[in-house]
Amino acid sequence: MTYLPSFQLDIYFFAFIAFGLFVLIQLFYLFFIQVRLAYYSPTKKSAPSYMPVSIIIAARNESDNLYENLPIILSQDYPEFEVIVVNNQSIDDSSWLLTAFSRQFPNLRVVELGRSRHLRPGKKLPITLAIKAAKYEHFLLTDADCRPSSNQWIKQMASHFSSSKQIVIGYGPYSKSKGFLNRLIRFDTAWIGVSYFSMALAKLPYMGVGRNLAYTKPIFNSVNGFKSHYALPSGDDDLFIQEAAKKSNYTVNLDPTSYCYSAASPSWGRWIRQKSRHYSTSSRYKLIKKWLLGIYPLSLILMWASFVTLMFNGEYRLFSASIFFVILMLKWWIQGRCLSKLKEKSFIPYFLLWDLFYALIMPIIYYVTERQKLYRW
Repeated sequence: MTYLPSFQLDIYFFAFIAFGLFVLIQLFYLFFIQVRLAYYSPTKKSAPSYMPVSIIIAARNESDNLYENLPIILSQDYPEFEVIVVNNQSIDDSSWLLTAFSRQFPNLRVVELGRSRHLRPGKKLPITLAIKAAKYEHFLLTDADCRPSSNQWIKQMASHFSSSKQIVIGYGPYSKSKGFLNRLIRFDTAWIGVSYFSMALAKLPYMGVGRNLAYTKPIFNSVNGFKSHYALPSGDDDLFIQEAAKKSNYTVNLDPTSYCYSAASPSWGRWIRQKSRHYSTSSRYKLIKKWLLGIYPLSLILMWASFVTLMFNGEYRLFSASIFFVILMLKWWIQGRCLSKLKEKSFIPYFLLWDLFYALIMPIIYYVTERQKLYRW
């Protein structure tokens, strides 16, 4: 058996050409985009000056989460900050709870948004109202179900602001618990994190997460807030970042003490509805970012498919297997380092299987969400 195939013009020749093309596409993502996160090292900052910060939380029927998480946020180790909670049309005990907390924490401010069938779903109106009510010009956004990983959360996020950096993109992972759905949600979140951090470091920012995102009032006003996509329930993080983030006015924060953890959805239905809200904004993405986000999983699936096809031909088998082994090792190394940067090391041993499974299942979930069109908040 010879190592190099004869490259005769047959179906396996074209399968090999396709295989080579998809390998090159994967190499492009590895060495031009993802390697930036894999080997990212934050620049050393001079002693930070801690500017006053307004924490913004939009909450709807979140009394249990507010009870658990709000005291942790209100007790952060930071010299001067306020917490603005917009109680968005809640019918639970949120109003009573927030009133009680207001007596205990003088830096808590509450904005009540009464029930109305004329209000659009989503967080854009509550966030806008909070920004208008804020005393300070540096905002740090999170959700009621988010718990900072440490009492240094505000310090860590605020320390990344500077005269040139007016947007700070943070990370919001999900807490670990039992079950396959929890592992899938955590991998989904981690892999999306790898994607948006890598692309941000490649000067192609396309999203942050509303669970952990900071920006300034001038940046918010420079794009007229959420005006261009106000009709959509989602987009307060991804579409806003695509409009507001330029090549030099944003930075990323990967310090674990700045993470904000949430509890993952316990049911498939709730998670699929959540994914539906996220997908509802994808049609507004810039074309280059649509292509970059879509070609990766497609090329991964087709690389595997063409490789399996080549394994049925003895002439191409050894040569193709050698190339495939090299690309898998490179993916495991670089993408494993990316996951390690996000403190998601538990996925690294089986990453290659997760990577393929994820690429296969997410188009199915996307199809289901598009069919259902569930846009609820």
